[in-house]
Amino acid sequence: MKEKRLRALILSGSACGSHPAAALLEGVYRIDVCPNLEDSIQTLKDHQYDAVFADIGDFLPLERGIANQQASQILDTIGEGVCLVDGQGHCSWSNKRMQTFSPEIFERVKQTCLQARAVFENQLTSGHMPADQIRSRKYSIDVSQNRYFELITSAVIGDQNQVLQVVAVVWDATSGRRLQRKIDAIDKAGREIAKLECEMISKLSPGQRLELLRDKIICFSKDLMQFDHFAIRLLDKRINKLELVIAEGLPSAAMEVDIYAQPEGNGISGYVAATGRSYICHDTEKDSRYVLGMEHCMSSLTVPLRLDDKVIGVFNIESNKIGAFNEDDRQFAEIFGGYVAMALNILDLLVVERCMTSGLMADSVVHEMNQPLTDIMDQAQHLMEEYIGDDAMRTRLNMIVDQVINIRKTIKEVATGPQRVLGVGDLDAPCDAVTLAGKRVLIADDEANIRNTIGQILTKRGCDCVVCKDGYEAISYVEQQKFDLVLSDIRMPHRNGYEIYAAVRRRDEDTPVILMTGFGYDPNHSIVRASEDGLSTVLYKPFKVDQLLEDIHLALGIELASE
Repeated sequence: MKEKRLRALILSGSACGSHPAAALLEGVYRIDVCPNLEDSIQTLKDHQYDAVFADIGDFLPLERGIANQQASQILDTIGEGVCLVDGQGHCSWSNKRMQTFSPEIFERVKQTCLQARAVFENQLTSGHMPADQIRSRKYSIDVSQNRYFELITSAVIGDQNQVLQVVAVVWDATSGRRLQRKIDAIDKAGREIAKLECEMISKLSPGQRLELLRDKIICFSKDLMQFDHFAIRLLDKRINKLELVIAEGLPSAAMEVDIYAQPEGNGISGYVAATGRSYICHDTEKDSRYVLGMEHCMSSLTVPLRLDDKVIGVFNIESNKIGAFNEDDRQFAEIFGGYVAMALNILDLLVVERCMTSGLMADSVVHEMNQPLTDIMDQAQHLMEEYIGDDAMRTRLNMIVDQVINIRKTIKEVATGPQRVLGVGDLDAPCDAVTLAGKRVLIADDEANIRNTIGQILTKRGCDCVVCKDGYEAISYVEQQKFDLVLSDIRMPHRNGYEIYAAVRRRDEDTPVILMTGFGYDPNHSIVRASEDGLSTVLYKPFKVDQLLEDIHLALGIELASE
């Protein structure tokens, strides 16, 4: 095997190839000879050498040239733009990164350097600050298309205490600004969720509460995530199905798709709900997990909604751009999802079947909210560790921690909810017993507390009540017997509210039906479909006793007696 020879460069001056050192070194080195300093510097830039030989008189200029070349190479390699701007606003030198910026940005940088120069000169001429204490100044530049640049300017000061030039180091700060906006949005969302005051919430139906929350999510997460459309699905653990609760921009076909919390065959949402892992789909056309969503969707981000380390649903956002979401988006969507899950759970806990008294309600909310609030605080503190040295970012993250503390303080008040709910109040000596006496009423609800309480109320008013625990049992009774009124929950095992309504209509289309829904659920669009066919009314849980009785009287066409 032939031994690899060392390589040497000789700067020969006018002697060129006849330099005497060449003959002495040929046995050890493979020789390259350069006739002048400029060629030597370029050759050293293009090739790697083991030794360089030059006359004493040439060595110092060569060393300086190599140092200048290395300095220029370093400045061209760094990720920031660097430029020198004189007193007339002309750029005398710039590195390669600076030359990639658009003319608009370059011009803005030069104008900013002139502003900085004026400040530096004022500091020098005022005599308040020596030249060696003149500090660099930082500026921000806002350009079109939501792009932001930042630069640090420093003064090049001459022997006569005059500003010769201004050096600017420029970088694209768009991602940092976007990160800042996300922190702001999360902080604002936390404060708004804490504003779900008892007095306001108690006046709203569950459907209106969901609408309020939907508006808040649209307002904050659009700024946070830059999405086009979104959907929130909550997990029905009884059947392992993801029920659509809130959506913005989904086509009707996508809303009709049944999705279960299973890792395969149920799209990205099913995978996330089953595994508890977030999922970024960079290109929907190339991702086999993606199923029908918004029209023209090109990318999506789906994160689990968690309470007490348990997945209660998924938060899915979609964009009409390929690759719209990254790891930063995922991390912040998970934090934001914690707030969304908490708000949804507060509203859900206001449904009367969970608790019958405000005291129990408050205790339940405090217990269920403790872990998710702790998770949000832990995530914010973890991010603070990642941003050590960035005081502005850490201040924002501290604000999130403070908001969690404030939410803890106000959660009990929020949780008390409406105090006069179903089953609460004086149910004795009803004045309308005569008007309802003898009416046969079927009550279908999978929550024993609800069906039994309604049965109690109506039985005391002279009704003959049949209570059913699921949709199958309710339809069996409806097909065999005639009733004066049917009250049915929308979401039940085996048969949904619309199927029960349809069964009543098949037997007797004049029999009034009242559908009930806790938390505004209508996964099969029972309300819309039944309303088109003549549905009497919809009761949103939690409802007051007098509201229940008023709707029953209206459905039966009976005037409600004053109590």
